Amino acid sequence: MSAEAGGIRSNLIQELFWTRTGLLLLILVVTSGASLAISSQMDSGTARNLLTALGTGTLISAVVSFTQTLITSKAAQKALLAPVIEESRKALIELTQEYRALDREFFPSHVFEPTAKPDPVFNQLMMQDLERTRLYCFRGFAGRYAAGRVLLSQTECELRAVLADPRDDNAISGRARYLLRNEGADGDYDEIQKRLKEQIGIGLVGLYAARSRCSRIDVTIVSDPPLDRLELFDDSAWLTLYSNTAGVLRPYPRTLRFTESSFLYAMERAEFLRISNSKAGYHFAITPATSRNDFVALFEKITGETLTIDGFTELEGKFHAFRREFSASAQLRS
Repeated sequence: MSAEAGGIRSNLIQELFWTRTGLLLLILVVTSGASLAISSQMDSGTARNLLTALGTGTLISAVVSFTQTLITSKAAQKALLAPVIEESRKALIELTQEYRALDREFFPSHVFEPTAKPDPVFNQLMMQDLERTRLYCFRGFAGRYAAGRVLLSQTECELRAVLADPRDDNAISGRARYLLRNEGADGDYDEIQKRLKEQIGIGLVGLYAARSRCSRIDVTIVSDPPLDRLELFDDSAWLTLYSNTAGVLRPYPRTLRFTESSFLYAMERAEFLRISNSKAGYHFAITPATSRNDFVALFEKITGETLTIDGFTELEGKFHAFRREFSASAQLRS
């Protein structure tokens, strides 16, 4: 049995010298050396021959024993350590796979920190997901970004959107408070609410402008939309955390991307379908066949405001100005 003494044994030779076998080999070497040294000082005779024979035999025994012990110890080390190493390697591989599965299920694949301007990497990756999707689900505030992304996309998809009710002040209060905190002490809550209501009108006109790029656009207007924006594709879910007020606030909050294999993707998809199919919201559809008169009638039902020709043209111009500014700052194809 081996025992450590004063340090860690780093190789097989050192291992041998810290065992009882090593001690016996040392005794043999010392005995052989002493016998040969004494015999070399003696006169010829029986005693000298005996000591020489003892020293030579002992030296040969030490060399043979050392070689045999070295080979045996190496073989034993392989026989004992190899299975342990292999089992440890298998256990580590299984543990790594388990952690990776947990990462895919509970942790985001990408994290984008808050920015003052649109992040090109963020938007380019989201556009790649949009190009591969058949169903684009958007749960947000005004729908301007959803309409802009659809117009920038080169593929056709079905769009389902959940938007805030512009006639209900409580529906836009959460976003208004976030913007007010971002603007600081000089922010005007009433002015922010007015601006947000206009953004909803711009977003509705944008969705109408994007109708030819989608097989169908289903819109649900709700009075209590979740504060965080959700953009759901066939293979990913993007959560923009307007509810996260920790740290420095930016116009573009922290965003997390989850893959379709994650638990959160399934949970958010189920929640989106629940809201978009709820009887509590106002549902309508925009198709490529929807005429301007039909849209004007829908706009009045949603906002409570009559949309004139000049008003439609003004909102349409503001939407396309927003789209061009967004695509330029995000470095997307316009």
